[in-house]
Amino acid sequence: MLAAMMAPVTAHAQIWMSRAADGSLHFTNVPARRRPEARVFISSRDQPLHPPTPASTAQVITMPPSPSASAETRSQYLETARDPERFTRFDAMIREASQLYQLPEALIRAVIKQESDFNPFSVSTSNAMGLMQLLPATAASMNVGDPFDPRQNILGGTRFLRLLANTFNGDLVLTVAAYNAGAGAVIRYSGVPPYDETQHYVRQVLRYYYEFRGRAPAAAPATAPVAAGG
Repeated sequence: MLAAMMAPVTAHAQIWMSRAADGSLHFTNVPARRRPEARVFISSRDQPLHPPTPASTAQVITMPPSPSASAETRSQYLETARDPERFTRFDAMIREASQLYQLPEALIRAVIKQESDFNPFSVSTSNAMGLMQLLPATAASMNVGDPFDPRQNILGGTRFLRLLANTFNGDLVLTVAAYNAGAGAVIRYSGVPPYDETQHYVRQVLRYYYEFRGRAPAAAPATAPVAAGG
């Protein structure tokens, strides 16, 4: 299960998707868990993928500050949203988190892209905050004192991803699903929960993951024990 993620970033990998009798979708990146009727949903290629642009055509769930956010936070959000440099401003922090928690930079970037579009002042209606949209309880449990501090948020969010990856034995799909829906829901449904939001979230994060993975230098090894079989 670990071999594909530890191979060079140009290694071929696939995500399969199938539909259950109740209409829910099933995703997996682990060949042994692929259902007979599954079809390839995402496939990386032996050549790097076309680099993603900041204004990606894929839908991203952006989180402008909720009405309860302070006027200062709302102003900072709008100012940052107009700044294209935000897409590279946090590179060193992402690299630090990747090395500390042994997860691929591409996965961290994909979650940040989907959660906040690289805007550290994002606040959701459920009060999830910052680049990786940490709920107050999650931020506290990950020792994040200021969720709007990019470094604290990235380290805390990546630590949470690492814990989820450990919980699901390095399964990339289940790790991503649990980040959105919670580990309990993934365990309860023995896979990606049949929630529209979560299934959309998983599809988007996996797309971004393979895009960012394709951007990485061809000679750089992946860092993480998160399975991406194929």
